[in-house]
Amino acid sequence: MFESAELGHKIDKDTYKRDVPPLREALLDAQFDLAQTKKFPVVILIAGVDGAGKGETANLLNEWMDPRHINTHAFGPPSDEESERPSMWRYWRALPPKGKIGIFFGSWYTDPIIHRVYGSTDEAKLAQSLEEIVRFEKMLTDEGTLVLKFWFHLSKDKQKVRLRTLEENPITRWRVTEHD
Repeated sequence: MFESAELGHKIDKDTYKRDVPPLREALLDAQFDLAQTKKFPVVILIAGVDGAGKGETANLLNEWMDPRHINTHAFGPPSDEESERPSMWRYWRALPPKGKIGIFFGSWYTDPIIHRVYGSTDEAKLAQSLEEIVRFEKMLTDEGTLVLKFWFHLSKDKQKVRLRTLEENPITRWRVTEHD
């Protein structure tokens, strides 16, 4: 699935500083057009390995765009109420209306992947969960939702360095758990 990912892709700081202002302006213009026309909703899925910059990206999107038209949702393990409902119910409730943007920090892919990685489910259950996700996304896109999916990845070595850096800082130490 990730064969075509551009691991290690970088730009230098000068290029970043030069390119950010016009990109931010274009992003705000697109958001303003979306809010005015209300033609469709946008769902941005942010997922990936711990320490890869998911939180920073969600924060930047909220900083760079008009927060009146964005709803950010962080999805951890399902609550008891969510566990008693169909699996997509928790996401369905958070979907943005037309003209708005929903940022989903954690997504409908998270639970099936975690359960498979930790061996609490088998290949057949994973395949069933992925089929359900495909149906859900097809329904969303058939109704006009623009779904943008971002996967943040790091090598194990870089992840260890980032987690150590977070752990050494008293302000960010709480983010690193034994599980990490």
